[in-house]
Amino acid sequence: MTLLDGKTAVVTGGSSGIGRGIARGFAEHGASAVVVADVREDPKESGPPTHELLADETDAAATFVQCDVTNTDDLEAAADAAAEFGGLDIWVNNAGIWHAEDFLDVTEAEYQQLMDVNTKGAYFGSQVAAARLRDRGGGSIINISSIAGLFGNGNWPTYATSKGGLTLLTYSLAHELGELGIRVNAIHPGAIQTMIGGEPTDSEAAAAGAEQFTQMVPLGRYGQPEDVAGAAVFLASDLAGYVTGESLVVDGGWTSWR
Repeated sequence: MTLLDGKTAVVTGGSSGIGRGIARGFAEHGASAVVVADVREDPKESGPPTHELLADETDAAATFVQCDVTNTDDLEAAADAAAEFGGLDIWVNNAGIWHAEDFLDVTEAEYQQLMDVNTKGAYFGSQVAAARLRDRGGGSIINISSIAGLFGNGNWPTYATSKGGLTLLTYSLAHELGELGIRVNAIHPGAIQTMIGGEPTDSEAAAAGAEQFTQMVPLGRYGQPEDVAGAAVFLASDLAGYVTGESLVVDGGWTSWR
């Protein structure tokens, strides 16, 4: 598969979950190098670190860079790592955090943490990426937002606020950076089976809740990281050469009728 033949990508939050799936998808579709930028090297899931997995299973070169997306020096270090592989072509702002909350109990520190990681991290990640992509004549920035960035949800208002900001950042940067040949798009995952919310549970209540939810999804199942990865591969490839400022929803059809 050569949709991304010769491309070098940076995936923030690439050690686990959706980021791990995207990094793997890029490598499987011909990317020459993938930089896994994350605060932790070991995945939350079982298995080897993502960069080792890619080196073992694909032809892509891969490396890990310690990266806290709230720190611009770390973001620059991730971009520098891409330069060592010939230069940046694709930047994915995937790093994010989530937790359920009661709006009346949210503290300033909790609010700020979500905004710093989910919105500020993508803002300055895009700034770092755009400077490198400009010098290379263009490229692709992909923001991993959420269906919560398209409509409000009282169960996690801070998260929805952070992802709503990311959605509008995507549209704004598509307008700003288009003349530089830089495409900026957002993916909005629905319920994807990852460990972003902590350890999975095998309780009967959890199983009943999962069954009830999947009955509301037209495709009848939870999404997997590879489902989001497929969308990211498309947006990063030349197949999407005239696609920018778009929101691609990957949710099994749930939001189409909610």
